[in-house]
Amino acid sequence: MENEEDQMGDQDQRLPTNAMGVTQYPHGSNKIQFTPTVKPDRTRGSGEEEAFGAPMTRRPSIPQVMSEKEKNRRKREEEAEKKNVNIDEHLFPHAEVAERYETRINMEKPGESGGLTSQQAEQLLHEHGPNVLTPPKKRHPILKFLDCLLSLFNLLLILAGILEYILLGIDFKDNFQNTYLGAILIAVAFINAFIEFYQQQKSQALLESFLNMIPAKCMCLRDGKLAQIEASSLVPGDVVFCRMGDKTPADIIVFASSDCKVDNSSLTGESEPQERGKDNDMKNPLEATNLMFNSTLVISGEAYGIVIRTGDATVLGQIANLTAGEDKTKSPLAHEIDNFVKIIATIAIVTAIVFFGIAFPVNNNNVSLALNFAIGIFVAWVPEGLPATVTMLLTIAAKRMAEQNVLVKDLQGVETLGAITLLATDKTGTLTRNQMTTTNLWTCGTLYDATTQAGSEKDTAGLGKPGVEDIMYISALCSRAKFDRTDVPIKEREILGDATESGLVRYTAANLPNYDDLAQQYPKVFELPFNSDTKWHMSIHKKPHANGPLTLFIKGAPERVLRLCDKILTGPNGESVPLTDEHKKSYDETYEHMASRGHRVLAFAEMLLPGDQYPEDFHFDKKEKNYPLGNFIFVGLASLEDPPKHGVREAIGKCRAAGIKVMMVTGDHPLTAEAIGRKINLMLSDTKAMVAKRTGRPLNDIGEDEYNAIVVHGEQIDTLTDAEWDNIFLKNEIIFARTSPKHKLEIVRRAQSMGHIVGVTGDGVNDSPALKKADLGIAMNVSGSDVSKEAASMILLDDNFASTVRGIEEGRLIFVNLKKSIQYTISHSTPEVIPNLLYVIVPIPLPLSAILILVIDLGFELLAALQFAWDPPETKEGLMKLPPRKPVTPETIDIFRRRALRRTRSHFDEEAGVVIAPEDQTRLQKLAHNIRELFTREYWADKFENTGAEVLVDGPLLSWAYLEIGMIEAIGALTAFFVVLNSRGITPYDARVMQKGAGPPTNYWTSSAQPYKGIDGPTQVDILAEAQSMYYWSIMTMQMFNIFACKTRLTLPFGKYMFANRVTFYSILGGAALAAFIIYTPGVEVVFGTTRNLLPLYWLIPFGFGFVIIAYASLRMLIRRRAKPINWNPEIQGLQMYPTIRTVRSMSTKSN
Repeated sequence: MENEEDQMGDQDQRLPTNAMGVTQYPHGSNKIQFTPTVKPDRTRGSGEEEAFGAPMTRRPSIPQVMSEKEKNRRKREEEAEKKNVNIDEHLFPHAEVAERYETRINMEKPGESGGLTSQQAEQLLHEHGPNVLTPPKKRHPILKFLDCLLSLFNLLLILAGILEYILLGIDFKDNFQNTYLGAILIAVAFINAFIEFYQQQKSQALLESFLNMIPAKCMCLRDGKLAQIEASSLVPGDVVFCRMGDKTPADIIVFASSDCKVDNSSLTGESEPQERGKDNDMKNPLEATNLMFNSTLVISGEAYGIVIRTGDATVLGQIANLTAGEDKTKSPLAHEIDNFVKIIATIAIVTAIVFFGIAFPVNNNNVSLALNFAIGIFVAWVPEGLPATVTMLLTIAAKRMAEQNVLVKDLQGVETLGAITLLATDKTGTLTRNQMTTTNLWTCGTLYDATTQAGSEKDTAGLGKPGVEDIMYISALCSRAKFDRTDVPIKEREILGDATESGLVRYTAANLPNYDDLAQQYPKVFELPFNSDTKWHMSIHKKPHANGPLTLFIKGAPERVLRLCDKILTGPNGESVPLTDEHKKSYDETYEHMASRGHRVLAFAEMLLPGDQYPEDFHFDKKEKNYPLGNFIFVGLASLEDPPKHGVREAIGKCRAAGIKVMMVTGDHPLTAEAIGRKINLMLSDTKAMVAKRTGRPLNDIGEDEYNAIVVHGEQIDTLTDAEWDNIFLKNEIIFARTSPKHKLEIVRRAQSMGHIVGVTGDGVNDSPALKKADLGIAMNVSGSDVSKEAASMILLDDNFASTVRGIEEGRLIFVNLKKSIQYTISHSTPEVIPNLLYVIVPIPLPLSAILILVIDLGFELLAALQFAWDPPETKEGLMKLPPRKPVTPETIDIFRRRALRRTRSHFDEEAGVVIAPEDQTRLQKLAHNIRELFTREYWADKFENTGAEVLVDGPLLSWAYLEIGMIEAIGALTAFFVVLNSRGITPYDARVMQKGAGPPTNYWTSSAQPYKGIDGPTQVDILAEAQSMYYWSIMTMQMFNIFACKTRLTLPFGKYMFANRVTFYSILGGAALAAFIIYTPGVEVVFGTTRNLLPLYWLIPFGFGFVIIAYASLRMLIRRRAKPINWNPEIQGLQMYPTIRTVRSMSTKSN
């Protein structure tokens, strides 16, 4: 029942001579050697180096590069730390602390303490402010909307819309239809921003409904009277009373307590309850046994304490401030969309300038016409529907994830989850249940599993096994843990009490049929509660036996209980024999086996009190100590653990199989962390110490490339060099133990400095700074703190870690579908731009009017692009067998840091191995430096250096859209255009001649035009309308085929997968219906300049080119697949992918 520090301390004293090979070095060296339970042999295959990075002999050559902003932020953090008054009250006598805060306490009778006076409290409240955390600054909704509106893509749309109105100013009459086009472009930008803004507000509203808005109350002694007051009105010096079930209202120093234990897991990550009393011998405030911190839960007993910190000055407040000081990292998708916008804008501006120069002399130096043309070209390049498509695709994916209990606060977080290369996860409450569970029993010389285990070689404990029933009775009766109610099944009950006792009680209640009646059946007549001096709990009950009416039960620390025993239980009916060295050896081996797995171990003993000495009415007295204190019968041992959650092992296995590095970052003990890590696929291979032991070599002789797993103690983190950080992150299996919130934040920063896209999962206050800094923070809803939920980008509503894996798969799928959607959408840009060029340069009649371009972009194309959101993966597990799209290797780390050097204008001194920061520069100097850099070879070499990363818009995609499929569609549409003209008596040559005469006096292509070869003006208008209708219909038809051509990247664009998404066919039908409506509906042709005279016979032309597109896509895929085969992740040997059943069986082959 001792706290974790005591428990581990007792274990550590034993472990150096451990037969199981567990070694704890003396305090200060921070090195932990842990020989694991037996596991499958594992050797690294040649492909595995590619999956997890380059060979371990290759290291990054450039150390971490920090920006000026990062340096300033760290400097501010250090200054803030100095300003925060360090807690030192735990080192002083209570009387001195009371004197410091001018308060009155009574050590002997704490309930009669005077506390502060009301006048003192009022004055101090005015000085220190209310005992609440400063809420995080929230941006006004209008500013949030502006953030959405001012994204680069929306700015590009708004610019294109403004340019349309500039055209209106140049020539109002001819460009009047641009009024609609400009308004629609600007409206699309606003609508897109609104969709994104609405989704953010909806997620925020849902989040706020989860946060605890009930004002906390507490019991406080003021003016010598105990009263319930608002926790917000507490001030330093107040005397407070906390009991089981209360949340500690502020940071307090305890001056009186009774069996008080607190749950510090949300602050420190320790899963074990921590005992709190008036005495303390620890210097570190977080480890002090006489301090209780704001928001920690009292899980047993009661305590009186003096308030020493309130509000933002509390430990909780300092962590919250650390979170507030962190900038949110921009998502990878946001970066790539911005880059795409820059590419589109560059192409649009360059082509507009070039063709303005061409159009100017061709059109007899007509500035107005050339400018009109240049702006038209610029607008034609802008994919108007794409921003809405991207937002809607992400919204649909977010909705799908919400159905799986994953709340996405930031839309782009959906894709970020699929892009992560490193997942740093908390242990307690995230990987484990934060609920102690009985795992093994050892009694009468036999080791049992507490519950049935898959493939276990041990028997399962049952009431028929000798000694098992005795342990259950001791667990049930010698306990202070209680169920909150008895009118519901045991599984639905809550337990009030210590976590370890709760684990034993829940196990016993599930196995003893008459558990609820035991307290009445065997009433307690005497009890000595657990305390840190004895480290055991004793109780005496009216439980009759052959020699008397009373039975004594005792449980506690194994070595303490064994010391009180001289016999050991051997049979089912209380048979016992004297303890021998052989028994003690068996006990030692069993205890060490349990402890080596990171379990909490308790011992049980009993004594059948003789009736002649202890009759039924015997009065036991604590002061007289007239109760037995030795000669007990040793019954056995029980081990408990905070077990992994269901599905965690398989989830981590799937992440690792997907090439994602999963590491544990916890405040818990290294032994406990590693033991859990080895059960959940997080750690499979040998650590440095294990390699040394296996090979019989000294620890210092083991090279970095000889081991692949590492456990890092938190005390080492502050002294790690850049090279040591790099070595740690190049390992495949990493555990950081005994970490503080600041350590967790530093770990995330270091990983990001190597180019990792970092996901962080956690539920405690201590996780929140790292959650906010990470590329994607994932908080727990049920067990998570309000601070962590605010800091995260995503919340698991059911606290199921396995939802993360589904999210990763969904994120990878949405990236693939987004890429397909963009590839499809921008393919129609070329057949829209080419007609404009030919219209001015050749010239020919305009094949596609501005209004029809808009109908394409915001009509059929929008519907067709959205259907990609429902595309399933091409293969069942294909997405999770591919490496992350931005893999991290020593080579990519160097590239990433080289770019960081360029960004920060720093210089890497290779001889000294250090990064030299630039001298302070003015903004003008920085701008001049950036402009000069554009003309250097290094800049462009770095820009186009192959990092092995897959980006949203890359060279092959742009080539496909603009040069390959785009040109095929342009040729196909122009062919159909000229075939229609030719069928009506106008050859391509005639079309050119007529277009040159489109102005006065001939005015061809207008209703008032002079006849051309007998074709009058109205007929010319009808012919051009039919040809333009055909051009529009051709683009729509060929894009239908392009949908299927864009769908696949692993298989050919035909077959079963083509029919996997029914929405595809709905969108095609919808698009075709829209096109038919625009062309063939009476009266509509007036608006869009189309005609009903278009013969369906001409549809065969774009259909033919559609089959050409499918054939070309198939040939292209075959060539690419041969030139660049798919790089699947190699299989990781040793992964345990079977389900977690209640508790997890150790892979140890220890015999019964």
